[in-house]
Amino acid sequence: MIKVSDLAHVRFRAPDLDRAEAFLTDFGLVRSARTETALYMRGSDGQHHLHVTELGEPAFVGVGFRAATSGDLEALARAPGTSAIETIEEPGGGWRVRLVDPSGIAIEVVHGVETVAPLPATVRRPFNSGSRRERCGEPQSVEAGPAHVKRLGHFVLLVNDFRETEAFYRDRFGFLNSDEMYLGDRELVVAAFMRCDRGPEWVDHHTFLAIGAGQVALNHVSFEVHDLDDLMAGHHHLNVRGHAHHWGVGRHVLGSQLYDYWRDPWGHVYEHWTDGDLLNARSATGVVPIAGPGAESHWGPAAPSPFGA
Repeated sequence: MIKVSDLAHVRFRAPDLDRAEAFLTDFGLVRSARTETALYMRGSDGQHHLHVTELGEPAFVGVGFRAATSGDLEALARAPGTSAIETIEEPGGGWRVRLVDPSGIAIEVVHGVETVAPLPATVRRPFNSGSRRERCGEPQSVEAGPAHVKRLGHFVLLVNDFRETEAFYRDRFGFLNSDEMYLGDRELVVAAFMRCDRGPEWVDHHTFLAIGAGQVALNHVSFEVHDLDDLMAGHHHLNVRGHAHHWGVGRHVLGSQLYDYWRDPWGHVYEHWTDGDLLNARSATGVVPIAGPGAESHWGPAAPSPFGA
């Protein structure tokens, strides 16, 4: 087992890179590189890219995780069912080990990918809330345009066999369960929010959510934006640009994120989120029912189907 440090990127295919870039730009990503056959998009943080679109029939291909050290790559390459360490012949470079999860999702564990200078950060004046008054004598300012995606936060899969998937991500990559969800019988756990294990360091409530659904499909991929104003400005921009809204705005129960979901031109679901929970290796695992009134959101519109699938 190694302990991956974070998500690196998601990888899709699309038949039109211009159309893909137009959606992703309106969503708040920025072009990092483009070739004749692939598009690489970044956020405002220093990763070379968060999102890869390969030219081809529309599909979700897989995900990349970051290895903390080159030694982790070497250890993973010795495990059954993995590739040897490969040089990445793509913009950003680095090295990777490839493998496939139990649902057939392609996984790359990468190290040494180029970092780039962060983009200028969104600066917001303090927020006045109830008796806490920190912004005095100055108006708030929100610029029009796309949200400012910072980083890739998590991805969600529907899977055939939840327990097999859970064991794979736990045993190969060191994931910890933040919240488990059961169906009817408390012992019948069918889904789990899973996070990276970085010891005492605080990390996102989840990097991966697996939902046992008797099928394999991408539910959504999720990107962090700067704050609620940024999320709402992005909502307005995507709406004006004519993109398909999917779900939101609301606040999740598990993970607490403020969320807003959109569909790309080929139906894949992308989430903006901000203000999520942070946990560390000492945080306890929650156990909750998978369905019921208000299971998805404290407030906001009802999900279009369970978990917004």
